[in-house]
Formats: sequence, C-alpha cells, structure tokens
Amino acid sequence: MDLDLIDMRRRVWGQRVVERWPVRYREALEPDHDFDVIVLSVPHHRLPEATAFLSPRVGQATVLVFGNIWTEPLAAIGALPVDRIAWGFPQAGGGFGADGVLRGGLLSSVVFGTLDRPPTDRERAVRRAFREAGLRLKEHPDFRGWLWVHFVSDAGLFSQGLRLGSLSKLAGATRDLREGLLAGRELLPLLKARGVDLRRHRGGVMLLRAPTWLTAPVLAWLTAHFEPVRANFAAHSDPDAEEPREVCRDTLAEARRLGVAVPRLEAAEPSFAREVTG
Repeated sequence: MDLDLIDMRRRVWGQRVVERWPVRYREALEPDHDFDVIVLSVPHHRLPEATAFLSPRVGQATVLVFGNIWTEPLAAIGALPVDRIAWGFPQAGGGFGADGVLRGGLLSSVVFGTLDRPPTDRERAVRRAFREAGLRLKEHPDFRGWLWVHFVSDAGLFSQGLRLGSLSKLAGATRDLREGLLAGRELLPLLKARGVDLRRHRGGVMLLRAPTWLTAPVLAWLTAHFEPVRANFAAHSDPDAEEPREVCRDTLAEARRLGVAVPRLEAAEPSFAREVTG
C-alpha cells in the first residue's frame, strides 16, 4: 500500500511520510484466533454487519469500537459481549486517491472514553498500546454524548460538502464552511432532545457556538494551509462516498422523528437523499 501521510506525533507542523507499507490481509477469522485486540473501524452504517460477523469470532480479544456511532452505543455493538468492548475514536483521517495512494493526516492524540464508569483492565491495555505507539490520549467519561456531538458536527460540514460535490471542496471556502458550522449549530437542540447534557461537552460544541465571522475564516485558513487538516480534507474527494450521505440522512431522520427544526440540513437534502427507483 502506497502512503503519503502527515505524521504529527512529534512535530507541530507534522512530518511527511511517503513510503510503501507492506500489508498482510486476512479474509478469514477463526473463533480460536490469538489476537489481543480487534480494531473495528467502519462507517457507522456498516457497523451492524461488522458486529454480526465478529460476535461469534471474538475469541479472547478486546474489540475497540473506533468510529462514528449515532444509535445508543450498547445497541450499536449488537451481540458483541459488552465486557470485551473498548470505546475510542481516531483523529484526522484520509482516503485513497484515484491513483491508489492513501493520503491523510495522523494527529498526535487519539480519543478514548467510557459510558460513565472507570476504564476496565481491557480498556486500559488498549490505551497502553496506543500510548506506546507515540500517541497522546484524550479521555471523555460521557463518550455517548461525545460521539453524538461529533456526529452532528460532521453532519453540518458534510451537508455543505455534498452540496458542493465532496468534502474536499470545502477547503478554503469561507462562506460554505460558515454554512456548515451554522448547520451544525442548528443540530445542538437535537442533541438536547436526545438527552445529551451539553454542559459536559463545552469544548466539543465551542466551534459551533462561537461567532462564525471569526471561526469560518480560521477554519478556511486551516483547511487550505495547515497541512494535516488540508490533507484530511483533500483526501475526501470521492463524489460518490456513501458515509457522508448516510450521516446526513440519519441525522435528518432523527430530527424529523423528534420534531426538531433543522432548516439548513433540510435545504441540503437534495444532495444526500436516496434516489427513488421503480
């Protein structure tokens, strides 16, 4: 696999890594495997089939659920044993270009959390592995709320990226980024309606609540000039990517179910609505 990444673990502005990474793919997983940790990092709408596949094959491993979740976390893991789960979230990201190169950014920290209880021995072991890989850890005790704050933040930006054709086209686009931030702000009442105490997530919602005359230009500059952020946005150039559409669809469906007004997300719906066939 060809890599072109910005690694920020040791330098503020990051170190570019261009290399070929030999990857060993496995297409089968026997129940008696000897893996210690299974990292489950898939788009949120693919999580049910992934957990269905893994549940009879977990063995003695800890499963790190490592991505977006919009349902109740304990429901999202399906039949996976709760005492084998660790909760986390990667930072930055990337994607494959048409040339097959994986481009993106690796930030210096990674997010972990619990559902309002202390970490278990298994969870501490997973954290230790990431720490030994040179990553700093951020902890969130109300990880359910953190995941949902992150999800609606994504939905706000995705709605405007899809309207333009892809998330990559938001880079440097002050006006469109402003609309994305405002779309995210309109989703905060949805979080309250779902029972999230936003007082516990002041840092997470700060970007959405701050004046957009200030935040939109700063975000535009970062997406255009700060290499790790720029690389992350630039890598999301696939106009047919399904996950951004699924994020917006599921967010809008929940807003309608709970009767929460989200005018900007609704206005962007033609960009992510499913095509009617037949």
